[in-house]
Amino acid sequence: MKNPFSLQGHKALVTGSNTGLGQAIAIGLAAAGAEVICAARRPPEETLDLITEAGGKAIGLSLDFVDPMAARDVFQDQGVDILVNNAGIIRRADAVDFTEEDWDAVIDVNLKALFFTTQAFAKELLAKGRPGKVVNIASLLSFQGGIRVPSYTAAKHGVAGLTKLLANEWAAKGINVNAVAPGYIETNNTEALRVDAARNKAILDRIPANRWGRPQDIAGAAVFLSSPAADYIHGAVLNVDGGWMAR
Repeated sequence: MKNPFSLQGHKALVTGSNTGLGQAIAIGLAAAGAEVICAARRPPEETLDLITEAGGKAIGLSLDFVDPMAARDVFQDQGVDILVNNAGIIRRADAVDFTEEDWDAVIDVNLKALFFTTQAFAKELLAKGRPGKVVNIASLLSFQGGIRVPSYTAAKHGVAGLTKLLANEWAAKGINVNAVAPGYIETNNTEALRVDAARNKAILDRIPANRWGRPQDIAGAAVFLSSPAADYIHGAVLNVDGGWMAR
């Protein structure tokens, strides 16, 4: 019997795969059998080493989403049938002090680049008549407002909306578009929260699992949504949050 969670014979591209969630997702996809293109602004050497040392297949690719169109030509004739849109940045300031520069930087990387990267991926699949999987990394701030992160909140609401729109357009054409919404995960983006004793306690007090998530917690969900086991899942935003949204 064929394993519906196996990614043998598939090729994935993961953006922002040099650290944190992207690194864990790339490793998880490789462990499930996929060949992985580790795309990042900085060389993802550690990720590549971890994958190859475990017997997986991976190559690196330089992509800097300061240019939101950076990936427009990377899918042509490459055989990529899984795309994980993980790359993202965050800027923190009170809404009354937030600058246009910080607004544009976050929207460009977290939303505009995600859309145009996915567009380029789908164009290649549709031209070849091939199925594929898109996994977007959303956020709890796809549903909630948060504080001091206006552009990040706007972008992540946008990611949830685009996930549903693209699923509506492409589901019948064999392309699954879904998202994972991580809760509070131990990454560089959340370091400022974890070192703030009051915020850290307030966050943990609301999480039923009583711990911060780990990047590996997100990798499993991304592997699932990339696999044949998720063939009939379209437009879903899967919360992986230790129960935060259920509280």
